Amino acid sequence: MQTTHTYDVLISEVGPRDGLQSVARTMATADKFAWIDALVAAGLQEIEVGSFVSPKLLPQMADTADVVRHARGHAGVTIMALVPNLRGAQAAMQAGVHKITMPISASRAHSLANVRKTPEEMVDEVRQIAALRDDIAPGVHIEAGISTAFGCTLQGLVPEDEVIALAVACVEAGVDECGLSDTTGMANPAQVRRLFTRLIAQLGDRAGAAHMHNTRGLGLANCLAAHEAGTRTFDASLAGLGGCPYAPGASGNVVTEDLVFMFEAMGIRTGVDLARLIAAREPLALGLPGEPLYGMTPLAGLPKGFAPQHYR
Repeated sequence: MQTTHTYDVLISEVGPRDGLQSVARTMATADKFAWIDALVAAGLQEIEVGSFVSPKLLPQMADTADVVRHARGHAGVTIMALVPNLRGAQAAMQAGVHKITMPISASRAHSLANVRKTPEEMVDEVRQIAALRDDIAPGVHIEAGISTAFGCTLQGLVPEDEVIALAVACVEAGVDECGLSDTTGMANPAQVRRLFTRLIAQLGDRAGAAHMHNTRGLGLANCLAAHEAGTRTFDASLAGLGGCPYAPGASGNVVTEDLVFMFEAMGIRTGVDLARLIAAREPLALGLPGEPLYGMTPLAGLPKGFAPQHYR
């Protein structure tokens, strides 16, 4: 989990997991390798390469262990995978991930639909996974992402006090960091600033990533609001692939290319080479021919005179 560049914000690329599990087709393993290689070449230093779930539920993720082993060949990159339960966590640790992320939904309805457990039962699962990590893979970093933190398509409003209380419970159960996810694309900048301010006040340096969706066109604005509140890690997906299969209508992760451009244009270092990042769309398109690819920056190009921050 070493870093190769200096950055002010960490861009965590989630496309190989969140993006690929949200499309109907399954990308060939060799094409996943090529795409991940291109993402690394662009300077991304944390990549969520897949999820350890039942292949009956998500056949797109059946080769995740192989993808982890390939990705680990890149020095200086944190290789991450999503796990919903203890069995998945054990498989992820055995495959050699550096970091696991767990979706812990603040919405009871979404939690039951997504992982078939209540939020309280998921906190118990966190406790068991943390104990397993301490036993068999003490170097593995555990992240919890509080899903539906800003609203739920199934439940509706999610009380902010419950979101913060759940995040605190996850840290007390053993996670190393806990972030907030706009799983359903319902967040607005004022809400994001308020919740991340509260999260950081409660958790300090254990407050984790902002995972925003662009469902209603507010993804970048919400990331900026989280940054203003003090967040320094942001999930994004190349070409905006992604969503949530258990949150109807929640399409569209924040586009990595647009997020990197926004920060770099503001003088905030990401450590990512924009030209190479845009070039990483090619292996994605080859692996999923015909799949819609999104992003304003690749379409418009970089402005004349644009000077990205120095990559060091």
